[in-house]
Amino acid sequence: MYDMKNLTKLKKLGELAPEAFKGFVAFDEAAFKEGAIPLKYKELMAVAVALTTQCPYCIEVHYKKAKKAGATEQELAETTLVAAALRAGGAVTHGTHALE
Repeated sequence: MYDMKNLTKLKKLGELAPEAFKGFVAFDEAAFKEGAIPLKYKELMAVAVALTTQCPYCIEVHYKKAKKAGATEQELAETTLVAAALRAGGAVTHGTHALE
């Protein structure tokens, strides 16, 4: 199912739901603009979220953007482990619901 060629269908999605798609694109652009948080850090956050949601498209797109924004392999590795720790932590804390 995962094929980067599917992203070419975004144009059609935009044509079929133009207002909502324009809103999404505007929101995405605003979220990733340089601001109080530098672009590199925003892209590293995006990688962490993509790893957590396990979206292969987002992982590929954002790790490339993170590298372009200056992220190193070491930063990407640490980002991966932070995401893994948070995901594991969520499983552990939710596991408390099964205890009396």
